[in-house]
Amino acid sequence: MTLRLYDTATRDVRDFVPLSTGEVGIYLCGATVQAAPHVGHLRPAVAFDVLRRWLQRKGLRVTLVRNVTDIDDKILAKSAAAGVEWWAHAARYERAFGRAYDALGVLPPTYEPRATGHVPDMVALMQRLVERGHAYATGDGDVWFDVRSWPSYGELTRQRLEDLSPEPTDDPEVAASAKRDPHDFALWKAPKPGEPGTASWDTPFGRGRPGWHLECSAMAQRYLGEEFDIHGGGLDLRFPHHENEQAQSRAAGYGFAQRWMHCAWVTQQGVKMSKSLGNGMLVSELLAQAPAPVIRYALAAVQYRSMLEWTPDTVDEARATWERLAGFVERASERVGHVAAEEVAKAELPADFVAAMDDDLNVPAALAVVHEHLRAGNSALAARDEAEARDELVALRGMLDVLGLDPGSVRWADDADQGASKARAALDSLVAAELAARADARAAKDWAASDAIRDRLAAAGVVVQDSADGARWTLTD
Repeated sequence: MTLRLYDTATRDVRDFVPLSTGEVGIYLCGATVQAAPHVGHLRPAVAFDVLRRWLQRKGLRVTLVRNVTDIDDKILAKSAAAGVEWWAHAARYERAFGRAYDALGVLPPTYEPRATGHVPDMVALMQRLVERGHAYATGDGDVWFDVRSWPSYGELTRQRLEDLSPEPTDDPEVAASAKRDPHDFALWKAPKPGEPGTASWDTPFGRGRPGWHLECSAMAQRYLGEEFDIHGGGLDLRFPHHENEQAQSRAAGYGFAQRWMHCAWVTQQGVKMSKSLGNGMLVSELLAQAPAPVIRYALAAVQYRSMLEWTPDTVDEARATWERLAGFVERASERVGHVAAEEVAKAELPADFVAAMDDDLNVPAALAVVHEHLRAGNSALAARDEAEARDELVALRGMLDVLGLDPGSVRWADDADQGASKARAALDSLVAAELAARADARAAKDWAASDAIRDRLAAAGVVVQDSADGARWTLTD
C-alpha cells in the first residue's frame, strides 16, 4: 500500500509522493522559547517524530528542520519582568525544550535553526517581497505584507479576506494608521520604547526585529530550498501563522510546502492546553510522575489529527500498557536471548501494521496489531515455544521501534531497568504476603488452604520450596 497522508490545504487524504525520489524535506514549527514546555508543546514533536521514523523505515532519507523562535514580544516582556537579558531568557528555555524532547525520545532534527541566526535570510526575503510589490515599509523599521496584492490569500484555510478579522497587534492605533489595510501583517517591526538595543537589527528599511511569520519562510527556504515536501505544526498554527507563511513565500515566487500537516491539540475538559488558561501540565511534572516512555506512549497512541483529552487516568492507562509491553520484551529476551538492534531495524513488519501506518499514520490501528502480537508472544512463552516467542519478540519490537517505543532499545534501557526493579519489589511484597498466609494456614493445620496458596503461586510461575529456615521461592525458567 502507498503511504497516504492528509493535506490540510486540500482537506483530503492522498498518496504521498516526494518531490525528489528517495528523499523527504519536512519543516516543523518548533518552540517559541518563552517558558518551560508543557505536554501540549510535545505533542507535535512526538507526532512528527513518528512520521519521520515511518518514512525512514520505508527507506526514505528525511531532512527535518525544526526552528526555534528565540525572539518575540513575549520573550522580551517576560525577560524584562525577570530582570534578565532577553537572549539569556530564551537560551534557558531552549535548553528546557531540548531536555524535554530528548527525555521523550524525539530524534534530534537534522537542523534546528534559531530565528536570530537568520536575519540576513529574512532581510533578503523581505527585500524581494518589496521589489515584487507585495510588501511596503512605513515609518522607520516597520515593513508590512500587502495581503490584497496576493489574490490567493486565505487559500490554505479556505477563508475569504472580507470574512477575516485583522491580526491583533501590540499597538492597534499605530498599526491601523500605518497599514494600508487592517489585514496586512508585519514582516519587520520597529523597536518599541524601552526595548533593549540588542533586540533589533539594521535593515535597508530601518532598524527593527523580525515578525513571527517571516522567520519561518526564510529558514524553510534556507535549509529545504524554494519547494519542499511537508510543512507541519500544531492545529492552532494554521491561521494566521501558516496562512501568512504560505502567502509571503509564494508571493516571493517560491513553491514552498507541497503538503500541510497539522496535529490536533492536547485538551483538558475539552479546552486546549495553554499557559494562558492555567491548564498547562509541565513536562517536568509529568516525568516526576511516570517514566518517559509512558508519557511518550500517552502522546503517541492517539492518531495525530485527533484531539487528545488528558485526564487523571491518561498516565495510569499508558503506564499499564507500557508495563505489559516491556514485561513481555524482558521475559521473552530472558527466554530466547538478546535480539540485536540491527535485526529489529530490518525486521519484516506485519502487513496489517504497515497498512495502518500507511493510512495517514493510524497509530491506534497499528497498536491493535501490536497487542495481537503481544498476546501471541505471551501464549508462545506459556507453551514454551521458543521459536514462535522469538518471532513475536522481533515483530513486536520492530513495530514499537517505528513508534519510538521499543522497550528493548538502548534508549529506554534505564527506564526498563527501573521498571524491572519496581516490578521485582512489588512481586517480593505480594509473594511475601501469600507465604505469610500459607504459614498461618500450616500453623492452623489447614492443609487445604496451604495447598491452595501453593498451587496459586505455582500457576503464576512461583515455585515454593519449604526448608528448616522457612519457605523460599523462585520463578520458573
